[in-house]
Amino acid sequence: MKKYTTLFFDIDDTLLDFGAAEKSALEKLFNGQGIPYTPENIAAYKQINQGLWRAYEDGTIEQQEVVNTRFSRFFETHGKSVDGTLLENQYRSYLEDGEQVMNTSLEFIEALRKDFDLYIVTNGLTNTQDKRLRAAGLHPLFKEVFVSEAIGHQKPKKEFFDFVFNRIPGFIPERGLIIGDSLTSDMKGGYMAGMDTCWFNPGQKPNPTDIVPTYEIKSLDELVDILQLKAETADCRK
Repeated sequence: MKKYTTLFFDIDDTLLDFGAAEKSALEKLFNGQGIPYTPENIAAYKQINQGLWRAYEDGTIEQQEVVNTRFSRFFETHGKSVDGTLLENQYRSYLEDGEQVMNTSLEFIEALRKDFDLYIVTNGLTNTQDKRLRAAGLHPLFKEVFVSEAIGHQKPKKEFFDFVFNRIPGFIPERGLIIGDSLTSDMKGGYMAGMDTCWFNPGQKPNPTDIVPTYEIKSLDELVDILQLKAETADCRK
């Protein structure tokens, strides 16, 4: 009997290349406001953005505060007063074009569902994530897509995973594996929910936390060995 029956995938920087999508969207947004798209400005924006997302993961602010204030806070540092909600909507429209799949193939993900039940678990906005998954051709490959906005709770909160598990008849956490790039949301959340965890770390970043994933991989192809997949599934990796 195989160890896992159910696989939970994060979206951004796990299945879809969020970095590429974000770069394109931010460049358009900065240019539209007359702000140079420079490494210094990118770093300044990301410091604000990541700080807000960490506060959201910790439960100290709501998701709408993240998305509706990050751009107003950033442009304030350039002496510009802007409508944060309006710019967020513009950014979202640019971001929805980001459909580049990470270093694997649709055929590999499709082959996985022959042996496993596949689900998406992601923090973000429902409409944006849905459009990106559909544009990439990934949406039909998953039994259900769970997004924090729709659930009302975010990874790593227990309430997020309680909602997910209650939607899957007969699910046993010990038979599930979560695959994602975030230590603080995917790995921590999966561990607290009683699942094994697989840290997708293509850049081989150091782990500055006390979170210890069950597995660490540089490419999704490495799931072949972890899941003890059949030869025909392994052939779909490229």
